[in-house]
Amino acid sequence: MTRTRAWAELLRVSALASVPGDALAGAATAGTRPGRDTLWAIAASLCLYEAGMALNDWADRDEDAAERPHRPLPSGRITPAAALAASAALTATGLGLASRAGRPALAVASALATTVWAYDLGLKHTPAGPATMATARALDLLLGATATTPTPRRALRSLPAAALLGAHTYAVTAVSRHETHGGSTRTPLAALAVTLTIAGTLSTRTPQPPPPGPPAPRPRPALPFPTPSPHPRSHPDPHPGALHSSGRPHLGPLLALAYARTPATLLLHAALNPSAALTERAVGGGIRATIPLQAALAARAGATGTALGLLGLVPLARALARKVSPT
Repeated sequence: MTRTRAWAELLRVSALASVPGDALAGAATAGTRPGRDTLWAIAASLCLYEAGMALNDWADRDEDAAERPHRPLPSGRITPAAALAASAALTATGLGLASRAGRPALAVASALATTVWAYDLGLKHTPAGPATMATARALDLLLGATATTPTPRRALRSLPAAALLGAHTYAVTAVSRHETHGGSTRTPLAALAVTLTIAGTLSTRTPQPPPPGPPAPRPRPALPFPTPSPHPRSHPDPHPGALHSSGRPHLGPLLALAYARTPATLLLHAALNPSAALTERAVGGGIRATIPLQAALAARAGATGTALGLLGLVPLARALARKVSPT
């Protein structure tokens, strides 16, 4: 049991609930329904995410020995060699799973794996660190879009959603650089501003193309007097497609609010009292906020079922976070 918990801590299993939504949001924003290849993308994403977690602790083992001796590697519960081997095996497995979804998906997964390893092995502690992590998360969404869509060009429709997810990840990563020592007021405030900006963007509705209808009738010759309609209506509808688009409640604004609400209070507390403990809590809230963000992206693209399904992962993420820290 102790060894199992050590691996759970190393791999940050409490943060895994934030991963499947990347691929599902990618499929939704590309305008396609999730299918078998989407599942391959989700499986690949989970493996590559866990590879990054193991590699992160392997790379930071000396730093953690001084600042976080309770972590699995410095405490001796897992050896550095085992962590590095697990990271390599998970990376290879992730790429193999991505290849089942086709060559374009494998290409995106390879770029994602390269970004993860570059971040952990060299870029994490540089000014490029947050941007690199943001790129990794954006690529994960594009992996789902590329795996699901019939053509890579269609996957480009997901670029705006990938940019929003990347901006959120950038903000959370920037805050996480202070979770050991605290002391930053500006960074949590900047992350809060980014969060509110993303929420505001998600609250706006994107114009949807009108549903396909019958071809327009040929014009008839003009008559010298009006012909009464055989089926008169007291309230003609100038926009026949309006009921189709407004018949379902739009969840975008509600999910945008749920997304902003998750980290906003924690970020404000971290800004007012920039202690290490409150900063770490803000980072955890930012990770959990990824799920309602993914749901909001799917809802904004019209995939209401996907959005509601993703919300079901929120209680799971909270339950796991009580047992294993996501940071």
